[in-house]
Amino acid sequence: MTLGKLVIILAHAFIGWALCAATMGIGMAILPMQSALIVHAIGAPIFFGAISLVYFRKFNDATPMQTALIFVGFVILVDFFVVALLINRSLEMFASLLGTWIPFALIFASTYLTGVYKMKTPDPKRA
Repeated sequence: MTLGKLVIILAHAFIGWALCAATMGIGMAILPMQSALIVHAIGAPIFFGAISLVYFRKFNDATPMQTALIFVGFVILVDFFVVALLINRSLEMFASLLGTWIPFALIFASTYLTGVYKMKTPDPKRA
């Protein structure tokens, strides 16, 4: 995989992370914390499923497994270094299943399953 292709995948991962961060930011401002976490856990796989669909339709430079690992790895690293260490100054968020681990698993699953689906679905433009 070239650096350019990796940058494209990471840009897609960043967009997904930004949508999740916005969901949490807005959610915490207008909802109780538990409700914000639930909305985030629902939104994260939807966001990443849609972003994966765009990625696999336009670029498709990595396998579904590679893409899912890169997406979730990016989210984990940014959550750790930016959110936990810089913003929250605490690793407490990683103690929450609903706050981190369930969304991470759902991001991975939605990305992987979207990629598998796109691999099995013929592209009408190429038919």
